[in-house]
Order: sequence, then C-alpha cells, then structure tokens
Amino acid sequence: MLSWTPFFLTFSNSLLLVFAHYHYSTTSPSPSSPLPEWKSARATYYAAADPRDAVGGACGYGDLEKGGYGKATAGLSTVLFEKGQICGACFEVRCVDDLRWCIPGTSIIVTATNFCAPNYGFPADGGGKCNPPNSHFVLPIEIFEKIAIWKASNMPIQYRRIKCRKEGGTRFTIDGSGIFLSVLISNVAGAGDIVAVKIKGSRTGWLPMNRNWGQNWHLNADLKNQPLSFEITNSDGVTLTSYNVAPKDWNFGQSFDGKQFQS
Repeated sequence: MLSWTPFFLTFSNSLLLVFAHYHYSTTSPSPSSPLPEWKSARATYYAAADPRDAVGGACGYGDLEKGGYGKATAGLSTVLFEKGQICGACFEVRCVDDLRWCIPGTSIIVTATNFCAPNYGFPADGGGKCNPPNSHFVLPIEIFEKIAIWKASNMPIQYRRIKCRKEGGTRFTIDGSGIFLSVLISNVAGAGDIVAVKIKGSRTGWLPMNRNWGQNWHLNADLKNQPLSFEITNSDGVTLTSYNVAPKDWNFGQSFDGKQFQS
C-alpha cells in the first residue's frame, strides 16, 4: 500500500459557522462544455486507522467530514495535483481492464483534497506510484471498494473531470492574526477549483489575494470592523461575486456562506 503524508495548518482551535445576508452576482464567459474524454491512471487505497486521519490534507480543508466532503475524496499524484491549484476539483473514476477485481458498471465521484507525495527512492514503474509521470489516485478504502475488490490494491482506472455538486453556498473561513488575513475557500461547486480571489472591505477597493497553499489565500491588510465581500474565479473562467458575506463584526475563526457556482 502506498503511504502518503497529509499536512495542515490552523490558526485557531475552533471554527464557528455563521450565515450572513448578502447580495451577489456572477459572470460566465461561455456555456457548459461537454464531458471530457476518459484518461488512464491507477489507484490505490488507504485505510484510516484513526478518525483523526480525516483531518488535514495538502489542500487545507481540515476535517473533511465536518467540511462536507465525507470520504468521497482523493489524494493526487504530482502530475495531477498542479501544486495545489486542482484542490476542490471533482473527478469521476471507474475501474477498468481487470475482470477479476473490477465491479462492473460502477463509478465514483471524488473531490481532490490531498497530495500523494512522490517517493524518489523507487522508480516510477517500481514502487514510486505517485512519481512523475504517473497519474495516480489514492482513495479511502470505503470509496475504493465501490468500484473494485480491495484485494486488487493497485488498480488500473479511468478518470475524467466533471462538475462538482455541492449543498449550500461557497464557504469562506477567515483566519489569521492582526493584519494577516487567511481565507480558506471550500464547498465550491462547478469547476470546484479556484484560480483567483479578491476581497473588499467597506473602506477599500477590490484587493487581490495570493494563494498560500491549497485553497488557502492570504493578504496583509487591516480589514477589521468592515463587512467583507469576495470575488472568486474558477478554472473555467467563471467569476462569482458575493457582497457583504462577512458582517462588520466578523472575527478570526468564523466561516460564512456566500453565493454558489452553478453545477
């Protein structure tokens, strides 16, 4: 079994979900495109020995169960992970080419939430499953067993990128300290992954944020005691604007729901 090491960073010990009143708008450059062709890859699984193993990950989502992702998640190899930009994207995965272990007619939908680190102590075709140029998915065993028998271990699969379907709005979790502001963007429908973020206080214009890691975005600015608005753009080029998502009295450690992309 391939081992992989999640990492995570928190600024506070607890998060408080708050719902706010907001106004928002969206812009889209083009209509929905057809599903892409299936691509070849391989998949292995991991079995969590402790419920805390669901916490963390290279995308920064924290507790995946509490965040609404459940176990339908995947760690991706280097060539698929795109240095974290792919975080939040959704894939349909099916088992192929092995009648002994595949469960016929099945497929699963998973969200990219973690990174399967390469192991350069082994060649890519001899133990380094997540080494370049391999396309590889690491799945929770509960999800793996929906498409293949667990004894298969390292299975040939096919995958394709699909639209994400999420319940509720896009979630903005605010952390940081002083003038350092860190915003985790999660529960994103549509393309799922975010490529650009801007934030606006009531006394500022639109300020671009930089990707810190995964889907954590940061900015140095004093935005306390101001309602916060967000403008986010996904990899499809669709921009969504949610005004006054966080109220004037927001605090670090709180989460707020904004507008949602179309699935």
